Amino acid sequence: MDGKELFLIVEAISNEKNISKEEVFISLEEALAVATRKKKGFDVQINIDRKTGDYVTKRQWLVVADDARYIGEHEIEFDPELHIREMDAEGLKVDEYVTEPAENIDFGRIAAQVAKQVIIQKVREAERDVVVDNYSQKVGEVVTVNVKRIDRGNVYVDMGGVDGMISKYDLIPNESLRKGDRVRTFIKEVKSSPRGAQIFLSRTANEMMIRLFEMEVPEISEGVIEIISAARDPGLRSKLSVKAKDKRLDPIGSCIGMRGARVQAVSNELNGERVDIILWDEDPAQFVINAMAPAEVSAIVVDEDRGSMEITVADDQLALAIGRGGQNIKLASKLTGWKLNVMSLTEADEKQAEEDKKALGVLAEQLGVDEEVAGVLIEEGFSSVDAVADADPDSLTNIQEFDGKIVAELQERASDAQLVQAIGDAEASETLQEIEGVDADLVDILFDNEVKNLDDLAELSTDELTDLYNIDSEKAASIIMNAREKAGWFK
Repeated sequence: MDGKELFLIVEAISNEKNISKEEVFISLEEALAVATRKKKGFDVQINIDRKTGDYVTKRQWLVVADDARYIGEHEIEFDPELHIREMDAEGLKVDEYVTEPAENIDFGRIAAQVAKQVIIQKVREAERDVVVDNYSQKVGEVVTVNVKRIDRGNVYVDMGGVDGMISKYDLIPNESLRKGDRVRTFIKEVKSSPRGAQIFLSRTANEMMIRLFEMEVPEISEGVIEIISAARDPGLRSKLSVKAKDKRLDPIGSCIGMRGARVQAVSNELNGERVDIILWDEDPAQFVINAMAPAEVSAIVVDEDRGSMEITVADDQLALAIGRGGQNIKLASKLTGWKLNVMSLTEADEKQAEEDKKALGVLAEQLGVDEEVAGVLIEEGFSSVDAVADADPDSLTNIQEFDGKIVAELQERASDAQLVQAIGDAEASETLQEIEGVDADLVDILFDNEVKNLDDLAELSTDELTDLYNIDSEKAASIIMNAREKAGWFK
């Protein structure tokens, strides 16, 4: 094999496989080295001149420690044909190579076959690396592909000379794809494996819908309108929140398009998925109200500590607010990032009446008054002993039938109740902190949610505790079990 033949091989492989000539030269050098080792039985290094195509063979010995018996991760026994002791290496260090010129071998049929196999393997590796590098840069893009075959629910596609796969879990439910169909899909992940580059695609990712709107709505691609978040129930319904950087622009109208053309184009691409365009608002409560569309919200209560909101709607709006199978409330929750609970006005009134009744009994007991007096206080906005104790006496005196003497007595009783409660809370806090895994921060959260003693904590479920406090399920379960043991549940 002369230099001219080598150049012809390099040129052909480089053009056919779309890889650089340097990569082909490196592959050829290794292939020639492998074939030489097979024929000669010793280790060699091959260097091909990139200008002339001539190659030089050098025999090499790996420098090993003087006392080494087994070398390398495969623990090869010391072999003087392959290894040389450091003391004999003329100043070279361990893991370096001693080399000397060797004769180029004439490649017969077997040597040529070995070289061919190595070249094929190296070319495949180079091709795989090229595909991985190219498509890794395209992760997050939407591309059009041709369906090649469907196997066990997974769809295998042609991406223009490169194969990709849409897992059955990344297909839109009830979507019918057939061989030869052209569809758009989202590049989710690219992996390198011994069998080649693996490109995983998705038609259910939220990002796919976002990319489609970027393609259909020029104002989004130009940055005038910004997509804030998206939530999908693939193939059925989705919500997209948007805002305009220019207040004169209508972001919802721009995304919908003339006669709904833009949103309809996205919907058609997603197998008829209905898309609600939602106006983003910096006020979380207003954003949630917008996200609940088409249902109209009557009232909303925000609990920032728990990251949740209670939504009240008219009785005839409840089904619309929840949606089929809870679809509307689930999508609104995913879109906004808040835990949402929805109820009708009737349910809200019943809940409020129950809470008022409970507060009435607690206040009457703590102040040592009848429920009628406690009811008057609650109606005037004094629903706790703290509110009564800290109130301006004049505001209490203004209540009908409350004179200065009654007010003074009520505030004195409220102060006493505060002291009793503080002592009780301190004792309860100390008891709770004796439980392994419970600290002062958790006690504060528990108290805020009316979990004020050992029995209350023991009766919680794991999910209830993880909802209250940001800990994992395993730790929450351990705390509850410790509380139950301390409360004597297992005696």
